[in-house]
Amino acid sequence: MTSDPISDMLARIRNAQLARLERAELPLSKLKLNVAEILKREGFVAEVSSEEGIPGTLTIVLKYGQGHQGAIAGIRRRSRPGRRLYVGHTELPKVMNGLGIAILSTSRGVMTDKDARREQVGGELLCEVW
Repeated sequence: MTSDPISDMLARIRNAQLARLERAELPLSKLKLNVAEILKREGFVAEVSSEEGIPGTLTIVLKYGQGHQGAIAGIRRRSRPGRRLYVGHTELPKVMNGLGIAILSTSRGVMTDKDARREQVGGELLCEVW
């Protein structure tokens, strides 16, 4: 059991990509599934599938470009259990001058920084991906 499931998820994705693996498998939760769906929608991963059951499994198929270069150049956890980071819609960071995304947990669900700006809602800044 890990004390920070999102950090564990990001580490598994980062390690799988560095090892040039085709997929990363991790325990399933709603929050992890929502974050993975955002990564798929934004083009950072190729496919996301979940297998219900006890325990549930979330499979993330990684995306690679030319020269087997990973689609994710960097991924960083921002809010941690020891120090939560909340931002308002006016304080949302631009990751790599708009080339990356920030993923937030808001009262309207998990969304990217661009969606949060459009809906003018703030929340907990989970991670940044570029």
